Amino acid sequence: MPSGLYGYMPSGEIRDGVPVKRRNVLKRIIRQERRHLPLIVLSFLLAAASVFFTLMVPIFLGRAIDAIVDPASDGELPRILFFALICLLGAGISGFCMNAINNRIVYRTAMELRNEAFTRIQGFPLSYIDTHSKGDLVSRLVADTEQFTDGLLMGFTQLFTGVLTILGTLLFMLSMNVAITLVVLFVTPLSLFVARYISKQTFEMFKVQSAQRGEITSLIDETLGNEKTVKAYGMEERILSRFDEINGRLADSSLKALFCSSLTNPSTRFVTNLVYALVACIGCFAVLKGDAGFFGSVSIGVLTCFLSYANQYMKPFNEISSVVTELQNAIACAARVYEVIDEGSSEPGGDMLLPMQTAKGAVDFDRVSFSYRKDKELIRDLSVKVTPGMKVAIVGPTGCGKTTLINLLMRFYEPDGGRILIDDVDIRDHAVCDIRASYGMVLQDTWLFDGTIKENILFGKPDATDEEVIAAAKESHAHSFIRRLAKGYDTVIGEEGEGLSQGQMQLLCITRLMLKKPPMLILDEATSSIDTRTEMKIQSAFGKLMEGRTSFIVAHRLSTIRDADLILVMKDGTIVEQGKHEELLQKDGFYAKLYSLA
Repeated sequence: MPSGLYGYMPSGEIRDGVPVKRRNVLKRIIRQERRHLPLIVLSFLLAAASVFFTLMVPIFLGRAIDAIVDPASDGELPRILFFALICLLGAGISGFCMNAINNRIVYRTAMELRNEAFTRIQGFPLSYIDTHSKGDLVSRLVADTEQFTDGLLMGFTQLFTGVLTILGTLLFMLSMNVAITLVVLFVTPLSLFVARYISKQTFEMFKVQSAQRGEITSLIDETLGNEKTVKAYGMEERILSRFDEINGRLADSSLKALFCSSLTNPSTRFVTNLVYALVACIGCFAVLKGDAGFFGSVSIGVLTCFLSYANQYMKPFNEISSVVTELQNAIACAARVYEVIDEGSSEPGGDMLLPMQTAKGAVDFDRVSFSYRKDKELIRDLSVKVTPGMKVAIVGPTGCGKTTLINLLMRFYEPDGGRILIDDVDIRDHAVCDIRASYGMVLQDTWLFDGTIKENILFGKPDATDEEVIAAAKESHAHSFIRRLAKGYDTVIGEEGEGLSQGQMQLLCITRLMLKKPPMLILDEATSSIDTRTEMKIQSAFGKLMEGRTSFIVAHRLSTIRDADLILVMKDGTIVEQGKHEELLQKDGFYAKLYSLA
C-alpha cells in the first residue's frame, strides 16, 4: 500500500476485504453503553420529567386564554399562571440535570474508547506501526473520537426528549380531540420516510469524509515532522500540490455529506408546516362552526393548546432528523476507531510464559531467517553464539541487516525461521517486556518527549533518586551542559528536544542508559552526533559500563570497535566473516576492504 508524503491511501473503508457495516458498529456502541446503564436510566427519567412539565405548559396557557375569554372564570387566571410557572421551572431544572448526566456519559465513553484504542496501539508490534500511517492513527484517536462524541451527545440529549415528546403530545392530543390527532398521524410517516432515505445516503458520505480527514492529517503530520528535509530538497511546491489534491477531495466529500444531511431539516420542516396548517384550518373551522361534525367542537383555548402540541409533536422529527445525520457521522467515526481496537496484529505473548530472572547475557542465534517482505529475503540461516560479557560489534554496508538483528534481539520483529535464545531459553518463551527490560539501548535517532530534562532521564529508571540521576549525567558527560541551562535539570524541553543540539539530545539518551545499567547493552551508532573530544570520554564511560555485560554495537566507523571481542561482518543478510579486529585484517577479506575505505 503506498504511503508517505506522495502516495497515501486511506484504510478505513474496508476491513479484511469486508465493508464496514453500520448495524454492527451501532450494536457495539450499544454494548459499550451498557457500562453506564444506571446513568442512562436516570437520564431517561429526567427526560420524561422534562417532557411532562413542558407538555403541561400549553394546557395551562389554553385554560388561561379561556379564562380571559370567559368572564365567569374571574379569579382563576392567577392560579393557572402560577401552575404554568411551576411547570416551566420543573422543565428547566430536569432538563439541566439531564444534560449534565448526558455529558458525563458521553465524555466518559470517549475517554474509555481513547484509552482502549491507545492501549491497543501500545500492544501493536513495530511491524504494524512501520507499515501504517501514523497521522491516520492520530486522526482516529483524536478527530474521529471527537466527532463520535459530538454525535453521541446530540443523540442522548435530543433522542430521549424527542421520542418522549412525540409520545407525550400524542397522548395529550388524543385526550383533547381524536379526529384532529388522526389527521396529524396520517401525515407523520412522510417525515419519517424522508429522514430515513437521507440518513442512508449520509452514512456513506460521512464515512468517506472521515477517511479523507485521516489522510490529510497524515500528510500534515509527516510534512511538519520532516520540514527541514522538504525545504532542503525544495519540495514545497510538490507537497503543496499533494496537499491541494487531498484538501480538494476532502472539501468535495465534506460538501456532499453536509449538503445531503442539510436536506433533512428543510424536508421535515415542510411536513411540519403542512401538519400545522392542516390543524389550524380544521381547528378554526371547528371554532367558527361551534360543532364541526366529525371534528367536534373546539374552544379558542383548546385550539391554541392543540396548535402548540402539533408544533411540539412535529418539532422532534426535525431534531431527530438532525440527530440521525450526526449519528451517521458518529457511527462512521466509531467504525474507524473500532478498526484500531480490533486490529488482529499484536505483540506475541501467552499464558504459559516463563518468568525471566536477571539475564546472564548468553545469546544464541540458531539458524535465524527473516524478511520484511515475503518476496525479498534479508537474513537467512544465521547462526552466532555470544557468551556472557562479550562485546560484539556488527558491521557491514547499508542495508545488510545490522539494524534488523537488533530488531530481532528486542523482539520488535519475530524471526521467520530459527530461534534466538537468551541463557539457553527461546526468547518466545519469555514475555516481551521481560526481554526488553534486559537490554539498554541507545540509537542513532534520538527520542525525547515534552517534559523536563530530569523526566526524560528518568525514562530509563523511573524510581531513581536525584543523586543517581546526577551521577548518571556525570558519567555521560551531560552534567556540565545541563548545569548551564536556565533551570538545570528542571528545564523543560519539547518533544523534539527544542533548545538542544543534536549532540546534547544524544547525551541525554546515553544518560538514560547510564542510569538504567541493564544486564545487556545495544549501541547503534550511539555517539554519531557527538564531537570527537566528548566521544572519547563517553567511550571510556561505555568501557566501564560494558564490563561484565554482553554488548552489541552497530558501527559504521570501524575505528571505534577495534577492541571488540567479536566482530560480525554482514553482507546481504548473512555473516560473511567473524572474529577479532586483527584476525579479520589478516584474512584480507571483506572486513579488510571496509576498514581500508573507512
